[in-house]
Amino acid sequence: MRGEPMAAQVPDFAQLFREMAPFVWRALRRLGVRERDAEDLLQEVFLAVHRKLPEFEGRSSVRTWVYGFCLRKALDYRRLARVRREVVAESLPEHVDDTDREQQLDVRRACERLDAILDALDDDKRAVFVLFELEQLSMKEVAELTEVPLQTAYFRLYAARKHVREALRAAGGGDR
Repeated sequence: MRGEPMAAQVPDFAQLFREMAPFVWRALRRLGVRERDAEDLLQEVFLAVHRKLPEFEGRSSVRTWVYGFCLRKALDYRRLARVRREVVAESLPEHVDDTDREQQLDVRRACERLDAILDALDDDKRAVFVLFELEQLSMKEVAELTEVPLQTAYFRLYAARKHVREALRAAGGGDR
């Protein structure tokens, strides 16, 4: 009888994909995956999730468990030589209101600035910062996902925050 509740806790893959895909895509982007590669890595993450889903034990939330796959895929991606510094130009829509265009440009610049700041962090600090500050996981979940003691996770967050503050200050972005 004990096996039945565990089987009931295994989520339906299709529902899991629908609910988690936006989160996974966002997380991959913030962990250094280029936009043009995020879709492919999202698929790789969910292939791994699909293969391992029967082994899900419910010791953590499904979100935390899926994020673990995300983190590993993003770290592997960043280590590969295929990550290049080229920028692919996108075509503009035919008609864009000037205020819309300015707002979109401001948002794009802010995202590029954040990406550049995050790129300067080492992988360990970046993962903790993204998980806690951007994805708003608890520090306990962050420590579990990054497989470090809680105090180490806090130390990495402190160091990452300091780096981000200094980078923003140096770029004239103020102190938040």
